[in-house]
Amino acid sequence: MTTSEMLEKVLKDLGRVGEIEACAIATRDGLLMQANMSSGDPETFVAMSATMLGAAETASSELGKGVPKRVIVESDDGKLICMGAGPKALVVAMTAPEVGLGLVLVELSKVAEKVEKLI
Repeated sequence: MTTSEMLEKVLKDLGRVGEIEACAIATRDGLLMQANMSSGDPETFVAMSATMLGAAETASSELGKGVPKRVIVESDDGKLICMGAGPKALVVAMTAPEVGLGLVLVELSKVAEKVEKLI
């Protein structure tokens, strides 16, 4: 199995978590590696998510608070979670607005660990 196929399987498994509507894996600089989305442009989705995580890391480091584990953006229509997956990658997911984040964060953490090992 190639790395790309393994990343695709990881995302398919993540997509089975009922609360996750879209998810993707990207490089830290925002290049798409793999996506599982039914709508929207995955390249824009990951590029802007990487920018958001990078900005949060810069702001947090500037205040001496270390590197953030994740960034969560809540809107009326959904929740966007962006989480680092080691030094080279990140995982992004979109959920429905009413979703409790407990299970989603646990599953995203597991995926981030798998991605870090694969890349």
